[in-house]
Order: sequence, then C-alpha cells, then structure tokens
Amino acid sequence: MRTMATPRRFFPAETFYHVYNRGNWKERVFFEPRDYQRFKERAKKYKTEYSIEILAYCLMPNHFHFLLKQKTEQTLPLFMLKLCTSYAKYINIKYQKVGRLFQDRFRAKPIEDERYLLWLSKYIHLNPEEISSKKNNLADYPWSSYPEYLTGKFDLVSGQDYILHSFSQRGPSYLKYWEFVEAGLSQKECEAIADLTLETL
Repeated sequence: MRTMATPRRFFPAETFYHVYNRGNWKERVFFEPRDYQRFKERAKKYKTEYSIEILAYCLMPNHFHFLLKQKTEQTLPLFMLKLCTSYAKYINIKYQKVGRLFQDRFRAKPIEDERYLLWLSKYIHLNPEEISSKKNNLADYPWSSYPEYLTGKFDLVSGQDYILHSFSQRGPSYLKYWEFVEAGLSQKECEAIADLTLETL
C-alpha cells in the first residue's frame, strides 16, 4: 500500500519567521572566523535573490538563528536550501568531511504577533551569553547582528526598522535598544516567546 506524501508546507508572503538549525548531533558547524564569514557572505547573496529581509541573526559554534521576513511566498525554503547546501559543501571540502553537517531540515516558526519581534531579537542577541567568555560583553561578539544595531553599520541586516521604530520616540534608538537587550529577558518575555525559540526543538 502506497503511503501518502507529506504535504508541502506553505510559506505565505509578507510573513515574519524565527529560523534556526544546528549541527548534526549538536556538533560544530563553524570552526574558525573564515567559516562564519563565508556563511554571512552566502546569506547576504541569497537573501537578495529570494526576497528575504533579515532583522536579526546570531551564528554560534553549533547552531544559528535568523529573525527574518519573507516578502514573496515560498521563497524561504529556497533561501535556506541554497544557503545550507552551499555552506555544507564548503565545509566538507575544506575539512575533508563526509555526511550531514546540519541536524535536520531548518526549523521555521511563523511570528503572528509582531510584538514578539522585539523579544525574539533580544533572545537572539543574548545567545553569546552561552559562551562564558562573552558574558557581559555581547557587543564584542562579531557573528551577531547586535554590533550592527549598536553602530548603525548594517551589513547582513536590512530589516532593522521593524525593530528600531519602537525606540525612535525615546531618544537615540541604538542606545535605547542597547538598554533593552542588556536588561535581559524577563519571565514574561520568556513565557511569551517560549513556543518560538530553539528550546522547543
């Protein structure tokens, strides 16, 4: 008896997502600075091709996060396929590896309440606290969009206005955003975004 194919997931246009993936068996996917840079370069190239706006990101040794907006329907899977496939090929050639680099197909959680964008951006930018040497030094972590927000020099990020508009009426937006992130996540914020974070994997 033939089994039914799993229906293809629909990704509607003009939708925000928290997208993430991690290494197979939670192993590293980034091994040196050039690897992080390569991933960023590919993401920058493909986001333009597939009408993706990146609001925030963080690349950690064994996983990554994107907070993004898909502007045209069904382009997010293509963006992630090209990005992850090209990066995995690069890693396998460079380090003479074989087999799967990432644990699984990427995960994408749609964000239906735009109020959660701020809290998710904070959650993503706080990720380097997992590295003990980076505690209380988030602005110095180079593989996150947090420094882009603090300096105003946006590179991979192109959807910063979705985040900063909430702070523009209260003085310099970058300073207010810094205070917002450095305050950490409150219990209320953690509970509100619990279903949208990596911990639900």
